[in-house]
Amino acid sequence: MRVMVVWCPDWSVVAALDEAGRSNRSPAAVLSANVVEVCNGPARSEGVRRGQRRRDAQSRCPELVLLPANPDRDARAFEPVLALVEDLRPGVAALRPGLLAVRAPGSWYGTETAAAATACQVLVEGGVWDVRVGIADDLFTAEQAARTADVQSWVVVPAGGSASFLRGLPVHVLQDDGARGRDLVGLLQRLGLRTLGDLADLPGDAVEHRLGSYGAEVRRRARGEDRALFAARTPPPELDADVSFEPPLDSVEAITFSVRTTAERFVDQLAHHQLVATGVRVEAESDGVVCSSRAWLHPRHFGARDLVDRVHWQLQGAGVGGSLRARKQSGTVRAPIDRVRFVPEVVEPAAAHGEALWGAASDDLVERGVARVQGMVGFDAVRRPVLQGGRSPAARQSLVPWGERAVDLRPVDRPWPGRVPGPAPVRVFATPPVAEVVDDAGREVCVTDRGVVTGEPRRFRVGSGSGGQGLPWQPVTAWAGPWPTDEGWWSGGSGPSARFQLVGADGRAWLLLRAPDGWSLEAGYD
Repeated sequence: MRVMVVWCPDWSVVAALDEAGRSNRSPAAVLSANVVEVCNGPARSEGVRRGQRRRDAQSRCPELVLLPANPDRDARAFEPVLALVEDLRPGVAALRPGLLAVRAPGSWYGTETAAAATACQVLVEGGVWDVRVGIADDLFTAEQAARTADVQSWVVVPAGGSASFLRGLPVHVLQDDGARGRDLVGLLQRLGLRTLGDLADLPGDAVEHRLGSYGAEVRRRARGEDRALFAARTPPPELDADVSFEPPLDSVEAITFSVRTTAERFVDQLAHHQLVATGVRVEAESDGVVCSSRAWLHPRHFGARDLVDRVHWQLQGAGVGGSLRARKQSGTVRAPIDRVRFVPEVVEPAAAHGEALWGAASDDLVERGVARVQGMVGFDAVRRPVLQGGRSPAARQSLVPWGERAVDLRPVDRPWPGRVPGPAPVRVFATPPVAEVVDDAGREVCVTDRGVVTGEPRRFRVGSGSGGQGLPWQPVTAWAGPWPTDEGWWSGGSGPSARFQLVGADGRAWLLLRAPDGWSLEAGYD
């Protein structure tokens, strides 16, 4: 098996400069722990080297662009390169960002030289300027051949010629193996070994005894006997599903009816791979341009009916029923639709969403009923409460549209100092009514800046009591608090405030808030 290796030098710098929108001709270096991890050609020409400290690198090149290390960014940027090579020859293995291996596709292109030239041409046309290709009998030799090639060029090692090709290479090529390689290079140089040929000529038993198993493995590489294999990645399955309309449709009902079969096919092909979608993007095109796109989340997983409902709600926009032309001002679509596409954004194993022992028929009936109501009054008009973190009862609940997954909620497991302990109140007033709380002398009970209560609550009432407004005064039989908070002062919020639990003579308990502007009734424990 012949191996082809594609090498894109200084890939971390290339990806970082592209993300930052900087020119690749600028001297740049990627730093990790204030040490140069990778530098590009312009930086090396100024004396910057890998392993230098930040201060030393800047002293040699004051205009050096310093970039943070980010392996995830490098991998994302290298994905298009993998896809381009994968189109030429399936079975690509990403060794690391900037370096990939694949079985040499010589017979597909006539000769291995033609295959290497084709790979270089495709990658250069794809925007990868510095690309080098090496082909040999084993992975190590093919990588070294790629590293000795010129820009946009290739080196093909003849079959059986790996040992002779590697003999003249210096031992410092082993530094790319990481810390082990750098330590071994230093030891070999102290022993007077300068090339891989010098290492290959040593007896195998002596090398393993002196340098260990890693040293014996490196010796086998130097002799062209590399046994390393690479695991080719499996291309991800195409899970998208789309339907085209000819002629284009301008009615929401017609589009909704026409996408049913496609929605069923989308769900079936996910099930074929034992997957379900919990996040789906619905895209609608007009004249080949995406005119409506929205990502939908599901609290469980999408079925065909759920997808059809989402298409209806998305294209319907702010109106209900009728044609798209009649809703140019209120809807999200302004032209007839010629294509609808379902793109899975979040997929999970189907085993994680298995039904209960007795099925989920009752849940399905409830969801279908709520979906019909949403179709009449609008998607955002039907909401469900979701618990989130917060200090006040009102802040601890969030309303989420039915069928949509709750996102961006405040975490519940945080301490939330000043939160009133349970049990939670039964009623929370959307607009807290004004209240009054006084002590034995009839003075209003206040809370100081240090959280000290100025008097013991004895009576309270809801409302101002003037002009016949409000409820009569009621004695306080028990009270607890205060729970002081100081939140929202930077945005005009309530500022320093405190909450009290009061029990009236009728046995009902209430949660009251003392804010700088007075008392208010937040909730009731009916």
